[in-house]
Amino acid sequence: MQIAVYSGSFNPLHKGHEAIIRFLTQEAGFDKVYLVVTPQNPFKQHHSLPAGEARFEAAVAAVKRHPDLKVQVEDIELKMTPPQYTIRTLDVLHEREPENDFTLVIGADNLASFGGWRFHERILREYGVVVFPRKGFHRGRDKARLLKAVPGARIALVKAPLVTISSTQIREGIAAGKDMSAWLM
Repeated sequence: MQIAVYSGSFNPLHKGHEAIIRFLTQEAGFDKVYLVVTPQNPFKQHHSLPAGEARFEAAVAAVKRHPDLKVQVEDIELKMTPPQYTIRTLDVLHEREPENDFTLVIGADNLASFGGWRFHERILREYGVVVFPRKGFHRGRDKARLLKAVPGARIALVKAPLVTISSTQIREGIAAGKDMSAWLM
């Protein structure tokens, strides 16, 4: 099976995440999406996150409300000893399920800084990435730069709609007393 590995803090899981999952399985040809709940993004400023287990349980509950989605919520990184580098996650998934092909899902903002990721060359050559558009980022230029630096890299830029909501906006809306339930998955 072709598995898309989509990781993040998912704090909270929202309609934008759902749209990406649907695109991956309905348009991009993936058989399933593994939604990997991460403990902490090493490139983001450390902020107070709800415990990983709570975010995992919330993601499981959200996914259950959408039984038509071809998605499996994974707590693999929550069980790993730090640091939880993406290459380790992909390698563990591959060891666990050698019959499946795994591809990492990232946004264009991550592609711009992908050269700073631990063992990014291996990720690009052995697993590949599917890159979603993000406002303010030029995927084509970043792809060309990485292809030049990492021969044999597999980078697919998908023509998907731009997701305009973020978990940060939802958390800020909730903190301000706004009803953000229409945006939650």
